Amino acid sequence: MIEVMKNGVNLMHRLTLSAALPLALIACNSSGEAVAGSEETEAVAAISPVDTLPFETTVVTQFDEPWAMTFLPDGRALVTEKKGKLKLVTLSADGKAAMVDVTGTPEVAYGGQGGLGDVVLSPDFVNDGYVYLSFAEQGEGDTSGAAVARAKLVTASDGAASLKDMQVIWRQEPKVSGKGHYGHRIAFGPDGMMYISSGERQKFDPAQDLEQNLGKIVRLTPTGGIPSDNPMYDQGRIKAQVWSYGHRNPLGIAFDSAGNLWNSEMGPKGGDELNLVKRGANYGYPKVSNGDHYDGRDIPDHSPEDGFVPPKVFWTPVISPSSLMIYNGTLFPAWKNSAFIGALSGQALVRVKLDGETAEKADNWTMEGRIREVEQGPDGAIWLLEDGARGSQGRLLKLTPPK
Repeated sequence: MIEVMKNGVNLMHRLTLSAALPLALIACNSSGEAVAGSEETEAVAAISPVDTLPFETTVVTQFDEPWAMTFLPDGRALVTEKKGKLKLVTLSADGKAAMVDVTGTPEVAYGGQGGLGDVVLSPDFVNDGYVYLSFAEQGEGDTSGAAVARAKLVTASDGAASLKDMQVIWRQEPKVSGKGHYGHRIAFGPDGMMYISSGERQKFDPAQDLEQNLGKIVRLTPTGGIPSDNPMYDQGRIKAQVWSYGHRNPLGIAFDSAGNLWNSEMGPKGGDELNLVKRGANYGYPKVSNGDHYDGRDIPDHSPEDGFVPPKVFWTPVISPSSLMIYNGTLFPAWKNSAFIGALSGQALVRVKLDGETAEKADNWTMEGRIREVEQGPDGAIWLLEDGARGSQGRLLKLTPPK
């Protein structure tokens, strides 16, 4: 057992290291620097005092700037790396990991917050074999925008893997300059529809402009079509995609066991949010926010009479939420139906207790590293990907109950 010390307090954070990893990986990445002008440079939220973390952390392997992961039905995992690689990872019972590159990935516009993003499986993956990827796509000149593609995952007996018949089925419109706030998380709902979070690309006003799909959560069929029961279906192609709007940089999107859609998003200078996403609702950015502009200009706070939907929970100082997972496993029964958020500047794993349509802050555990992704494994373990930006390797961590 390795006892991690922070500010003189013994956190009793037990780290079980895979034998394949060097001892140097015991030290957590805590650099926390971000690209100039990024919201991730905001002040770190206060960490709840904890004497003993309620889980053991196993370091499994590491990646180059990992961004997202998902599990296949056979227990293997797919992991994206921002520079454009997709890894197929086999996890053995003794805690080791072997991986191969999946060929056939799309060309990505890498830089800033852009690159290869989310990866999710088709709801009918066992039968159709489709994998969905989001990525930053280069446009004309210095423009770019998020895109979502789907392709069939093909694996061979020798362990090789590839993506076949890839087709881009959605794009942010318009493509704009800059390399921030793509959003581009994907979730399939209990209705079988595909929900995509689309950031406002640090351009502010598009979040309220219904002629653009920036700053929105869009709802599509699995093939990229527009469902006829979308709230603005008969109002033009772009409006027809929109499920909700007034979002800033929504980097987490997930459904709870009751079918409610939640999203976590970065606020400006203050005001990170967890929202309950409703059909046709306007969440207010940039007209209202519980934070302010980086240049000091005020943004009115949410208020009951402003006509916008306020967040269920918000954070000031910010935590820089990177991802969202709603737990439904059995390894941690006390956390069933809790929302788990990875924190970048907060360098923490954050738990929010959900009860129907209400939410309450519960735990904020320091991880001494920027957490990019939170995922639930087939056995109910909680898996984390560290950010791995700015030259460091992003570790894959497995959280299990303490022994």
